Amino acid sequence: MPLHLAGSLADNPTDAQLSSECKRGNLRAFEVLYQRQSPRMKSMALRLLGSRADAEDAVQETFLKVYKAIGSFDENAQFSTWIYRILINCCYDQMRKRQRSSEVPIVTEPVAETNVPLKIALERAMGRLNERARLVFVLFEVEGLKHSEIAAILQAPEGTCRSWLFDAKRELKRLLTERSQ
Repeated sequence: MPLHLAGSLADNPTDAQLSSECKRGNLRAFEVLYQRQSPRMKSMALRLLGSRADAEDAVQETFLKVYKAIGSFDENAQFSTWIYRILINCCYDQMRKRQRSSEVPIVTEPVAETNVPLKIALERAMGRLNERARLVFVLFEVEGLKHSEIAAILQAPEGTCRSWLFDAKRELKRLLTERSQ
């Protein structure tokens, strides 16, 4: 069903058009943004948190915050960068809650790869990375974001993000090599 945008019908509105409509109170636009963004966000959150339930909670919390703060969104900014930043903060909140309750994350994602032992070893090694290293690795290698996008999301210089990614890869290599010896 096309979305009504500023007097015209758009079959495939941009995120900018949708966010503008959300500011006007168009709930259908918010629903389209959710449908468009939530699969990737759930994937990111799952890889960061290790638990499908926690990932879904983080995505829901993100969209609640987006709904409440959409009026303050700068339409000159990229919507995906803004929403991923909120998601990352929600994931950090989940991690802090876990640490306070001494809860250990449980990886619940089903393994559907042919090289199951390697995938399991990689998932475990990723779980041992510090939060920042895991985050940068997931955003770049798994989600395919550009260094500039990661820098915007993390509000850090691009060179710093590249360095964090290099460190994450080096640590993963060490952890995987350690495992095989």
